[in-house]
Amino acid sequence: MKPKQQAAKNNLRNLWIVPFLGFGLLFTGCGGDTPVADGPVTVQYWEKWTGFEGEAMVAVVDRFNTIQNDIFVELTTVSQIDRKVLVATAGGDPPDIAGLFSFNVYNYAELNALMPLDDFIKQAGIKAEDYIPAYWRLCLAAGKVYALPTTPASIGLHWNKRMFREAGLDPERPPRTIEELDYYAKKLTVRDEVGKIVQVGFLPIWPGWWNWAWGLFFGGELWDGGDTVTPDDSRNIIAYEWVQKYSRGYGLKELQTFRSGFGNFSSPQNPFLSEQVAMVLQGVWMYNFIDMYAPDLEWGAAPFPTSSSDLYGTSICEADVLVIPSGSRHPREAFEFIKYVNTQAGMELLCMGQRKHTPLRKVSKEFLEQHPNPYIEMFIELAKNPNAKRSLAIGIWNEYDDEMRVAFDRIWLQEGTAAEILGTAKRRLQKSYDRELRRKARLLKDN
Repeated sequence: MKPKQQAAKNNLRNLWIVPFLGFGLLFTGCGGDTPVADGPVTVQYWEKWTGFEGEAMVAVVDRFNTIQNDIFVELTTVSQIDRKVLVATAGGDPPDIAGLFSFNVYNYAELNALMPLDDFIKQAGIKAEDYIPAYWRLCLAAGKVYALPTTPASIGLHWNKRMFREAGLDPERPPRTIEELDYYAKKLTVRDEVGKIVQVGFLPIWPGWWNWAWGLFFGGELWDGGDTVTPDDSRNIIAYEWVQKYSRGYGLKELQTFRSGFGNFSSPQNPFLSEQVAMVLQGVWMYNFIDMYAPDLEWGAAPFPTSSSDLYGTSICEADVLVIPSGSRHPREAFEFIKYVNTQAGMELLCMGQRKHTPLRKVSKEFLEQHPNPYIEMFIELAKNPNAKRSLAIGIWNEYDDEMRVAFDRIWLQEGTAAEILGTAKRRLQKSYDRELRRKARLLKDN
């Protein structure tokens, strides 16, 4: 069967790679085009998506394979893709294109595991101004462009309008400040005749995906941009004292009993979808789960409350990205596909398929009018807000994230004050960051 015929039946396939046992070398090599015989160049593309998200990219790949005759993109789905791309790159046999997470870009670039895309981007006429700045910045490392975005996401408050109405709250007026959030949460919390919690207004511990980020909504910073990490920033301490008030107010034992009734996130038993929790911090993707598991839910979405009005609109923005691993056999052809995905037509096809917004500044009227998420423009505005934040672009980010998870759990379990626990996190992380800075200094000296 010819590649063009195969494109119509292009299915995501599972790829199994020998488990990664560890490595300690820097990656090198920029790859190059391999001469080919007659016919299109086949480009190997590894992606992490399955389900409707995978189907959305299959549609983009099929469209690309149909509109030109020189390149055939072969799409393969890969679990644990960030680990397996590193393994394949270290072994000298990477895919030509990989779909990674934006938080992978900095570390991969430091390992020389990615090709810089600057020359390709310049030739293609792609500019930073084409993108919402929050998403463009995710693609940079050490002043170079190592990725281009695909589907982006910003996060905000989601609330249950029916529960608001029954609690005597205006269902169209979500809280804007932390003080209002606390008031609403109290009004929305319900206990039965014996004092057992049957409904809560808000739980900082659910879903537990951004335990490092609560300080952002209080104006806190996790890094000074130079030599110092700052988990113990005074505003971060205030934020985690606020978190701890919730565990004290509800009671740990009572919360443990209540949370035992929560189901999986991706299920009808998700506590927001089953109307056990009235307000949650969630991303633009939440619409998909509401539509799938609770289509009759009355809900809204807005910026998450902040400690002061000047911070309102604070959000965490991340994205999926496309990269060319070092050692790619067909980097030029790989970039042709990446360039197509980053056209308005390619990007809107993909983002509509995943029901997310686009990272591009230019958006068609049809995309906005036909998008099923009624709050899609709000999520776009969150990404454009000057208070849009991201995970840190530093070499120890994975360790930092893990340390903040531990700190959050200890604070939630009331094992000490927020100041004490964040102070411990600061000491541990600063030692690691100092080692990272010394390593980088040695590399610069050697070069």
